[in-house]
Formats: sequence, structure tokens, C-alpha cells
Amino acid sequence: MKQISVSSSFGIQLVSCPCFLPERESKRAFCLSLDASRSMPMAYFLRFQSARTSSLQFTNAVFCRIGIPTSVSSYVASSSRRRAPTFLFRSRHTFSTISTSSSTQNSLPKTLDFAAIETKWIKRWKEARRWPRSSSLKGTEVLTEKEKYYILSMFPYPSGMLHMGHVRVYTISDTLARFRKMCGYDVIHPMGWDAFGLPAENAAIERGINPADWTIQNIAVMKAQMENILADFDWERVSDYSFVILSTPLRSIDMRASICGLTTAVYIGSLLVQEVTTSDLSYYKWTQQLFLRFYRAGLAYQKEAVVNWDPVDETVLANEQVDPEGRSWRSGAVVEQRKLKQWFFKITRFAESLLNDLDLLDRWPDRVKQMQKHWIGKSMGAEFQFLVITSSSAPPQSLTVFTSRPDTIFGVQYLVVAPEHPLVNEKHLPPENVQQVMAFVDGLQKFQDYGEIEKHKEGIFTGLHATHPFTHTPLPIYVAPYVLSDYGTGAVMAVPAHDERDWEFAKFNDVVPEEQVRFVVEPTVKEDGVAPTRDRPFTAQGVLTALAGPFKGMTSKEAMKAIIEEAERGGFGRPMVQYRLRDWLLSRQRYWGAPIPMIHCHTCNAVPVPESDLPVVLPANVCFTGRGGSPLKQVEDWVNVKCPRCHGPAKRDTDTMDTFVDSSWYFMRYTDPKNKAAYVDLISLSIMNYHRNSLLNPFSHAKASSLLPVDVYIGGVEHAILHLLYSRFFSKFLWTDGAYDSENNGEPFKILLTQGMVHGRTFKDPTTQKFLKPNEVNLEDINNPRMVVTGETPMISYEKMSKSKYNGVDPESTIAAHGADSTRLHILYKAPPSEVLEWDDTSIVGMQRWLGKVWKIVLAVVEQTGRAHSTKGPESMFNVEKMSKEERDVWRATNMAVKDVTQALSTTFSFNTAISDLIKLTNSLTSAQVASPTVVSSLVYMHAVETLVKMMAPMAPAVGEECWETLGARIESKDMGWTASVFRERWPVWDEGALVVDEVECVINGKTRFTLPISRALLNNSSEIEQLIRKSEGGSKWLGDGKVKRAIHVKGGQLVNFLVT
Repeated sequence: MKQISVSSSFGIQLVSCPCFLPERESKRAFCLSLDASRSMPMAYFLRFQSARTSSLQFTNAVFCRIGIPTSVSSYVASSSRRRAPTFLFRSRHTFSTISTSSSTQNSLPKTLDFAAIETKWIKRWKEARRWPRSSSLKGTEVLTEKEKYYILSMFPYPSGMLHMGHVRVYTISDTLARFRKMCGYDVIHPMGWDAFGLPAENAAIERGINPADWTIQNIAVMKAQMENILADFDWERVSDYSFVILSTPLRSIDMRASICGLTTAVYIGSLLVQEVTTSDLSYYKWTQQLFLRFYRAGLAYQKEAVVNWDPVDETVLANEQVDPEGRSWRSGAVVEQRKLKQWFFKITRFAESLLNDLDLLDRWPDRVKQMQKHWIGKSMGAEFQFLVITSSSAPPQSLTVFTSRPDTIFGVQYLVVAPEHPLVNEKHLPPENVQQVMAFVDGLQKFQDYGEIEKHKEGIFTGLHATHPFTHTPLPIYVAPYVLSDYGTGAVMAVPAHDERDWEFAKFNDVVPEEQVRFVVEPTVKEDGVAPTRDRPFTAQGVLTALAGPFKGMTSKEAMKAIIEEAERGGFGRPMVQYRLRDWLLSRQRYWGAPIPMIHCHTCNAVPVPESDLPVVLPANVCFTGRGGSPLKQVEDWVNVKCPRCHGPAKRDTDTMDTFVDSSWYFMRYTDPKNKAAYVDLISLSIMNYHRNSLLNPFSHAKASSLLPVDVYIGGVEHAILHLLYSRFFSKFLWTDGAYDSENNGEPFKILLTQGMVHGRTFKDPTTQKFLKPNEVNLEDINNPRMVVTGETPMISYEKMSKSKYNGVDPESTIAAHGADSTRLHILYKAPPSEVLEWDDTSIVGMQRWLGKVWKIVLAVVEQTGRAHSTKGPESMFNVEKMSKEERDVWRATNMAVKDVTQALSTTFSFNTAISDLIKLTNSLTSAQVASPTVVSSLVYMHAVETLVKMMAPMAPAVGEECWETLGARIESKDMGWTASVFRERWPVWDEGALVVDEVECVINGKTRFTLPISRALLNNSSEIEQLIRKSEGGSKWLGDGKVKRAIHVKGGQLVNFLVT
């Protein structure tokens, strides 16, 4: 074992330890033990030797620590070549182990110990994951042997605690992933962390903890919780490297490496297993690179935009940091609206494809597609120019407006501009109106969101007029907040007769007397059956009135075309398509986000950071106070840099990116998460100098092309607009930019499964309407709850879980009380996935009872037969004609269940009906056992039990594994092909012949009396058919107590003629 020494004075201790290095079985690496020093917390100097005595020495090479909490004491790698490196971390959750498996016990337990079983199988699964998988499930290779199936649940923000909504979505995705694996697919089922965001920065301010440390601690807790709910994620789909060589270290350090004796590239890292984490350097380097890719394509640009400004703390606030009274969450100051330069993505360039390609998404909920269509908001119409009347000495001004109703142009009675419109300033306003107008505009700053602004009816006259392009009459120009500066042209033509908002505005501000409203379109009596009315606006299309001049009598459709043509001839109008969709503002004045990779130079303006200098690393020496704007502005040695273009003094952009940017491409990174060339700098051994490759893609073109799109994407409907729309935008851009190939225009998600929320039971005082705490309600009689103080019956409802309603449910407590398998089954059974799940702990016992029934059936098979016999083999081995009645019933029930459960899990995602079908099969097996105890030892019955266990396993994995192990532990021959895990089994297939039902025509003394459905497999069994007929309701009615002299079977058994006396 070779000594590893350190050339550093920072108190970092290195110890020698064998370590797995990729593709090199004889290498040795090292184990780091971190001290508490924070003097330079992210930089370490080191040197190590290989087992072949060839040394690799780094002189002043800087290694960046990725998200390692100070509480972690060491990182150790296994010495076994076949085992992956182990990250030693003391979790809050510990599990007892079962030393003796059920296969070695003398007697099997009669009841299920859910906690012990789950602990046992969690341990088994963890051990199994240390070994490479034999199939292509293991790696990130381009799939050739198996068809891929990519299942993804929306990754969580690491808040530190899973809630029931998380448990529901991960139970759904885990069930589907396990099912598809058993169906033979190469399943991709990854998990990661949407780790950037405001809560971590708030925690830094409130608790005095670094956001990175807070985040990594939360990830550790949540990962343990995911393990507890038995979720089988591809934790091996992780980054190989947790340390990278930085091109721009925190301090000015010359970076060189000398290479001695090694003939192949050496990769640094493999010390910390990492999921895709958006706050990790290995990820946000590529978020920054994608930003530059958008920038080069002209899709990232900077302009002024309004932000929420706290004048006391001198910082920008997110909307959620402003209370309903318009005050800052921290300082309590009245928030102001200020304009700052912000970065935008030009998503509007993709508006048409984002809209049209919704038609390709036939497995998306219609509700989600309609929400996106409305958000994109395509409008066909026209633009008109209205000349602004100014003094003779002033240059002429024109006001451009967009309208989707050109046929109403003759009904325009005033114009309205947004408060941010260029006309609204001292230069253009009449002097006598400036003070009043600007005071009105300043007063609008109290409105924090567009929804509130659009409802505001008040406006003010600017003192300006414009000329109507057709009638040449003067029209007053108003300022009102319901006109938005970033939609259309920021100006509208107001037609109170044919627009609800214009009608309300005119009425509220006394702009036009009601009797003078110009109705230029009216309904036709023939079509609508009513006479024209003048007491409210008419917003539908119709026929133009005499007020429309030469266009009188035309339909709205005819008039639109004619009016636009006339405007084009006159040079004051043209046809236009407009979208409600706005460009994506991505700048955030925050620390905990991906830094925007731009540099601002007085000479060169905005200059992109060279890709060779990525990532732009967040500095560690930051003081979090919540005041004074972005914390990044305070780190002078980080902000002040040289311009990459002219090499003069310049400054970094101190904004970070919207966290939606991180989540808009993470599903692509999963296609190639171990891309070494993507984010780990290689040391070129062909030359004796440090060499950085120029890397362009965060994932392999081939792998992304073969694995995308995601087959099933699972998440809440609340993400229908922003996240899903932004992800579609990213995917389409990268597809058009050649990053990967796509057969569906770059659409990222084939099937979208939006699960409903989980609501908790809520109690309210019927008198005060106050929410009651759990200890204020007596639940001794669960069906008759009473208020502790008054004895009254409280109001009971199911509402969204929240602390204020005291109706939250802790998943850990639920699992501890009922078991993870039972909790999962309850989640899947209680409601279809798209509907709200009303949580009720008391009904989980139903799932526990069902699992207990399955366990008893398994025990019956094992105990009845002494030694079980594997039924693995072709279903053709089961000869229906030779089966007993009980066996045929079991055979048909089994095949029915296989068909229904398979369709439920593969097509409809009706997990509740799948469980219902399994319960029916369980009941059929129990009934068959009661009717004929010997049936338990039959191959048909054992086959049915094995099938039942296989089908329940994806939904109840631990009990499924326990049942399967119990069935397999007593198989006499090891050559029967029995696998150690039920999830290595193939999903059962049904025999369609067992499900086919024919009708037998029953004739009594020459007259057809009734028909009876009978399985086609019985048509040649005349005695069985006669017995079924006699026992049927029709048989009892028509045969009664009569004596059957003879039964004649014709048409191959499809008709039976009874001769009765």
C-alpha cells in the first residue's frame, strides 16, 4: 500500500486507502479526512502514487469540494474491484437487520411483521446494488438488446422532509418502473435533486449556515426517507466524479500537472456517490453552457424589466416574499417597483411550435394541453397605426395597437396605453398633465402581480389625443394598468360596445356616456333569435351596422379581411399574429443559483464567459445578511475580472438563473449522467502539460437520441404551465440545435401522468370556524368524533394539507405504524392517480388484511406440499380439459386477473382497479381452497399463487419479495430456474383461450328457453356442460324437478336439447 502525502498547510489529513478506479484494477487512491478549518474550505493540494510505483504529482492543482457538509468526517473507497466506492455517512435513520432469512427458519411465521420484512429487503436491495447488473440495465450505453422505457417522476426540492404528495408520486413511478422491468424493458428510473432555490438562501440568512451544507444535509435525510418507502431508483445513474479541476480557482493559482509513468488517462474522484443535483458543479457547469448556447443562437438577451424592490434592505424580492399588503417579508417596508436590467430567454420564437405540437401529445391530459394553449394565447388579428396629435413643432408620433377584432375598428372611442409605455413620460405628456399622470403611475407600484393589476379598473387621461385612421376623428389616450407593456404593443384600441373590459373601464372612469357607445357589430335576428340590445357589450361576431361606413352589411369575417386590406393600401395597418406568451425572465438577484456566465465590460459591453472557463463557480466566502442586493456583489475578488475580449477591467454578472432553468433539462442529463468528457477535465497524457478539452454537450448525442423522449413523466398538475412549457422549449431548442435526434419534433415527454393532491382530514369548530388541533378532537369512536371541550360534533372536511389546518400527515409515522407496503397500497387503491386522495389512516388496515390473506395462501401452498414445485414453464403445460372444476375456476380467474392488471399498469394507470383485481384473485384462491383443500397442491393453484405474488410485487415490493422467497426456498431442485428476487421474474402473460366465452343454447323439449355463457374450453365436455346448466338460474326454472330422459348435444356443444318428462 503506497503512502499518500499532502503538500498543503491547511491542516488537511490524507490517509492511504485502496480505492476502485474505473477500468484500472491495480490503482490506489486516497481517503480524505476534512478538518473544521474554513480558511480556504474548497481548495486542497494533494499527491498520490499508483500501485505500480509510478507517481502522479499535482503541483498547485486545485480540487473543488462538491456539496460536502462539514459534519462528514471521511470518505472511504472499497478495495474490492467489483464493488463500487462506499460513502460513509451516518444517517438519521438506522435499521435493525434480520439475521436469519425465512429460507433457513424451521417454521414460517403465521403473520407478517411488516417492519422486519421491509428492513430485511431494504438491506438486501442495497447489497444487490453494489454489484453490476448483468443486463444493459446497468449502464448508460446506447440500448441495443432491450427496448428502453424511461420513467421519471419530477425531482424534488431538498427541503429535508418528504410529504405525502411526494410519497404518492414516487409510489406511482416506482410501481410502473418495477412493472416495466418485469416486462423485459431496460428501464431508466432515475432520481435527483432540484437543489438551487430561495429556501436554502433564506436558511443561510436565518440559521447562519451555508446553503450548500444545508442542502446536502437535507438530501441525505430525504434519500433515507425514499429508501423507507421502498422506492427503487437508479441511484447508480450517478456522476463518477465528485472532484473537478477548476480553470478559475478561488484564488489566483497557477495550474499545471506533471505526469510520470502512466500510459492512460487518470480520472480524479469516485469518492462520493452523487445523484444529478442541480447545485453541483458537475451539473450547473452545463446549465451555464446551455445558457451560452441560447445566447449564441440569439435566444438569450438583456433588457430592463420591473422587479420588486425592498428600499430598506436594498434588495430584490421574489413575489412570494411580498405579503398581501405589499410589504417585504423581512423588513416590513412597502415594496417598490423598479426597473433593472434582466436576462431573458426568447421563448416566444418557439411559440408556434409549442402550440401546434400539443397535437402530438395524445397521451397528455386535455386539461394540461388547454392550460398551455391558453398560456401561449395565439391571436390572429391586425395592427393599426393611430397618429398622436402633438404641437406643430413636435415630430409626429404614432401609436401602434394590436387587435384580434379588426371588424370593430369603427367602434373605437378611446385608446389606452400601459403605465410603462414610452408615451408616458415628461417628454411627451402635456405640461399641465405630467404631475397628475406620473403620480397615478407611481401609485400603481403597490400591485404585485399581473392578476391584481388586470382587475384594476381605474385609469387617467394623459391629455393626449390620436387620430382614428379611418374616420380621422380625435380619440383621447388614457393610461390604465389593465394594459400590459409586454403583451402586444402595450397599447389597445378601446371599443366599449364590443369588449367587456373596455365597457367596464369607460363606465368606471366616465369616458363615454352609455347612450353614446358605438355599436358597430350586431347579432342577426335570424341566427340568434333576439333583437339587438344596447345595455351591455356584444362580444360575438355578427353583421356590421351603418356606423361601419362602406363595410355596412358585411359579416364580421368578411369585414375583417376587407378592413385589413384597406389599411394595408393606406399604409396604416397590416395583418398580425400575436401571442399572450411572454419571453422568459430568468435573472434572479440571488446567491443560491447557477451564476449567469456573462462579463460586463465598459468597452465591449456584455461578453460571454469562454466555455473553457466554465463553470463560473459560486464563491464560498459569502456573508448572508439579506440586505444590500445579491450577496455575490459583495465578493470583490469574484466580481472583478478581466474582459475575455479586450483584457481590460470588467465585472461578472452577479445575477443567478431562475431555478426553472435547472429543471428544464435534467431529464436529458439522466440519459448520460456518467459522461466523463462532459464535466471532468481529462489530463492529456500525450503531452506533459495540463490540457483542457473543449466540451460542447452535457450528454452524448447518441445516448440522448436513443433514450429520449421520457416515456412516462409523473408530477403535479400545478406544473402544467411553467415547468412543462419551459422543458418543452429547452428540448425543442436543443433538438433544432442538433444536440440530439427526435422523431416527434423534440417533445420531451410522451405520456404525462398528473397525480392529484393528497388532502388531509380537517376538523373545524362549527361555531367559531377555527381549525381544531388533533388533541382538541376525541377520536375514540372514529365514526363519531367529538370536540374535547364542548362535546359537540366538529365540522369534517378534506382539504389541502397545511400546518395552519392541523391536517398534515407524517409519512414516517404512517410507515412506522402500518408498514411501507400497506401505505403504498393504500395510496394506490384509495383513488385513481389523477384524482384527489383523501387521506384516512383508518382504512389502511384493509390493505394489511389483504397482504395477510396472500401470506396465508403462500403458507398453505408451502405447508400443504411439503416441498413446492416450480410451475415455471410454458402455459401450454396446463391442459384445461383435464382440470377439475376448482382448477378451471382458478385458471380462468388467474388469466382474467393477469389481463386486467396488465392493462391497468400499462395503459390506463388504474392502480386502484389493479389492486381490486388482485383482491378478487386472492378471494378466488381462498374459495377454491375451501371448496377443495387438495387443490392447493395442484400445479394450477401453485401457478396462480406465483402469478399473484408477481403481480402484487411492484405495488408491495417487500412483501412480494418475502412471499417469493418463501415459495422458492423449498423448491427441491435448483435446476427449476427459480430466481432469488421476484423482480428478476418475467411478468406473467394470459392465455386468451381461457377467457373466451361462448353461449350454449338451452332447448327444453324442442323450445329454446335460455342461453348460458360457458368457457370455450368446456364445449367438448358434455357432462360438465350439463352440470353447469342444471345449476344455473335458467336451469332451475325450466328443468325444475323434472326428470331428464336425455340430453342431446349438437353444434359442437353449443346447443343442448333436454328431453324432460
